[in-house]
Amino acid sequence: MLPEITVKELYDLKETIAAKLFEDVIYPWEVLPAIHDYILELGATLSPDRFEKRGEDIWVAKSASVAPTACLNGPLIIDEEAEIRHCAFIRGNAIVGKGAVVGNSTELKNVVLFNKVQVPHYNYVGDSVLGFRAHMGAGSITSNVKSDKTPVVVKGESDSGPFAMETGLKKMGAMLGDRVEVGCNSVLNPGTVIGRDSNVYPISSVRGFLPAKHIFKKDSEVVAKR
Repeated sequence: MLPEITVKELYDLKETIAAKLFEDVIYPWEVLPAIHDYILELGATLSPDRFEKRGEDIWVAKSASVAPTACLNGPLIIDEEAEIRHCAFIRGNAIVGKGAVVGNSTELKNVVLFNKVQVPHYNYVGDSVLGFRAHMGAGSITSNVKSDKTPVVVKGESDSGPFAMETGLKKMGAMLGDRVEVGCNSVLNPGTVIGRDSNVYPISSVRGFLPAKHIFKKDSEVVAKR
């Protein structure tokens, strides 16, 4: 096991309505195939006093703000005080946390956004998990399929040395830990895992594992925060 890239090290499960989804897995990408069925299971338990059911499999908190121009496809849960802005496109299999912001022309697909996540401007987030208060700057995206269409491998350096972990998934975007900041117009390549409280400079292309409390400036310059 590689502790640095586990659910336990990346996420505070008190900050998501989907905590149960993560209980029986070690690595966060293991939840991706289960998001669809979990939403249907969880949605059926949500209080009608707090959530409005729209269609067969969309649950929207009554305190959430959803622009009339947003496109919502299920299965989908939008938690309390979330904001879905003009022309957001949610393709389905998405859980949007309390107080999260999904902005103009942002597209979501098969994702879990923890509470207070912000993807506010022209973002694509697919097959990914974004931790509490993670923020993606304008135009930054997750790339979720390798160009050769082979299964995604998570690579990096841990305390025990280099690693390459097979995920078995052909589609996997990025796993962002709590309070990660991604700069504008950055690309998070398939299999990217970023530890808690780390930052990515604007116009970056990130691949593999970035440890907690580090700054990614470019491939040859990754520094620990002081």
